[in-house]
Amino acid sequence: MLSNSAHSYSYEECKTISDWLLAHTEVRPLVAIVCGSGLGKLAEMIKDPVILKYKDIPNFPQSTVQGHAGQLVFGTLQGKHCVCMQGRFHLYEGYSIQKITLPMRVFKLMGVHTVILTNAAGSLNPGYRVGDIMVIKDHINMPGLSGNNPLVGPNDDRFGTRFPCMSDAYDRKLRQLAQEVGAELGFSDFLKEGVYFVLGGPSFETIAECRMLHMLGVDAVGMSTVHEVIVARHCGMRCFALSLISNEAVMEYTSQEKANHEEVLETGRVRAGQMEELVSTIVSRLEEYSAC
Repeated sequence: MLSNSAHSYSYEECKTISDWLLAHTEVRPLVAIVCGSGLGKLAEMIKDPVILKYKDIPNFPQSTVQGHAGQLVFGTLQGKHCVCMQGRFHLYEGYSIQKITLPMRVFKLMGVHTVILTNAAGSLNPGYRVGDIMVIKDHINMPGLSGNNPLVGPNDDRFGTRFPCMSDAYDRKLRQLAQEVGAELGFSDFLKEGVYFVLGGPSFETIAECRMLHMLGVDAVGMSTVHEVIVARHCGMRCFALSLISNEAVMEYTSQEKANHEEVLETGRVRAGQMEELVSTIVSRLEEYSAC
């Protein structure tokens, strides 16, 4: 059962889920990969997969969004033990912010030290095009600015400090590695770096909202990732995140364009192979890059 504290999960409850997962797979993951909308094929890179459905995991949330398979895939990627989260959870599904970030705490207790997150996002940068891949260098947390932060409530020092730093939320060395790998793979033309803005959703942004965000220096906007990063960093894990630009935000009242979820999924299908190659190569170099 969940603890009574603001829908949050206690250390003991997270440990129970972690122990259950470790008992159902021999894989001891050091890397966790979170697949965003339309990007679930990243999980198909995992070798010798052990698949555990969310619905079978005690006290685990369920994914309800089209394009999210709703399962954990354990195995190896480039020789590294990994767990791939094929489908994530969102505020707009009605879950508490503590519940949608539960997997990060569970992964920490399983031994994960690096989290790679992906999402589909709308572009606010006029220099971006649909199909570009943006390395997230920083974020603006709109729900957090209004008090909806996953760390609200009693702090358990076994996870992390009461007031974690977020100026280094997205690991600088991993961002540099991504640019180097992208250049080697010939992806430089569509590999960008920018600031991600998270909204609650599920409605897409209005024209006025897009114009405001553009003025704030936002490059891409979406409905996920940031909450997970905050909890992962609170737990001391390194974070690296990619946004697949799935649509261009509408900022003109004369425009006939409309954002839609089908466009998000289709863009994922088109760019999936290159995303897989980029993530796979980054994972292959994690140890040597950490040593540097």
